[in-house]
Amino acid sequence: MSDNMHHQWLLLAACFWVIFMFMVASKFITLTFKDPDGYGAKQEPVILTAVTKVEEAHKPEEERWPEEFQPTGKAFTGNLIRQPLVHMERLELLRNVCRDAALRNLSHTAVSKFVLDRIFVCDKHKILFCQTPKVGNTQWKKVLIVLNGAYSSIEDIPENIVHDHEKNGLPRLSSFSDSEIKKRLNLYFKFFIVRDPFERLISAFKDKFVHNPRFEPWYRHEIAPGIIRKYRKNRTETRGLQFEDFVRYLGDPNHRWLDVQFGDHIIHWVTYVELCAPCEITYSVIGHHETLEDDAPYILKAAGIDHLVSYPTIPPGITVYNRTKVERYFSGISKRDIRRLYARFEGDFKLFGYREPDFLLN
Repeated sequence: MSDNMHHQWLLLAACFWVIFMFMVASKFITLTFKDPDGYGAKQEPVILTAVTKVEEAHKPEEERWPEEFQPTGKAFTGNLIRQPLVHMERLELLRNVCRDAALRNLSHTAVSKFVLDRIFVCDKHKILFCQTPKVGNTQWKKVLIVLNGAYSSIEDIPENIVHDHEKNGLPRLSSFSDSEIKKRLNLYFKFFIVRDPFERLISAFKDKFVHNPRFEPWYRHEIAPGIIRKYRKNRTETRGLQFEDFVRYLGDPNHRWLDVQFGDHIIHWVTYVELCAPCEITYSVIGHHETLEDDAPYILKAAGIDHLVSYPTIPPGITVYNRTKVERYFSGISKRDIRRLYARFEGDFKLFGYREPDFLLN
């Protein structure tokens, strides 16, 4: 009886020992391998890091430049730009297409005065914005006008001031010396916005030749007649400029002789490549009109200005790609003319990930 009691006590003590050792080991494992920022903490979205080509190449030089040319913005950590996956993918696609020798004539252009005239400067917050008309640029100009201090809020800006470059307080990059241009291109936060190339052309046609809300008579009275004289097939047709005429003009490989006559008014329909030189200038972010509800807040945060200004409210549905409208506008135009138009804008489609229109494939 005594031996049985002794064995039972030993067995019970052994069980308590095993349990005790298990608890100690468990506590050790928890303390050793627990992620202090993971369990029970708010999970942040996955962030990838990219190094832009120009910034990487100029890193040794950066430390010797004056303070006013040092990089700024929350997106910068040294010469790194932190970007969500979608923006990384856009920039990676851009780089790949820029390297495609077969598309070189459609993706590359010189950083000429024409390009530098399109880029607006905010020195106070070290931002460069390349204007691409018909993709909501008016609102971005308002953001920069406020940042430059010309007005205290977007609501205070008169509509007639936004596009008056003598009064809106937005200097163009072309107004600086070559060395100042280079420094800003190397170090400032740079962005522009794109949208489906064909839908943008429809918007330009409607805005300048149909509605003309800003009353710019030269589009109807000077540019439209010039296009009609050269590209209208039916000479007995007396209506104003038709979309078919506009498409023939834009798709003509020899369009440049008319472009010269039209001057800077062509910015509303020339390619993104011609406007912003995306293969020559290393942009920080490329926003898309179709996803502007997400892209606008991201751009403001990436540039480090989200606490200073907000992008104006976007009316519901206004940024959605309207396939029905695009197909309707192109329904009466010959496949030959559409193919010639696509051939000119193919670089824009490929650089920014837009699909070739289905009606062009049928």
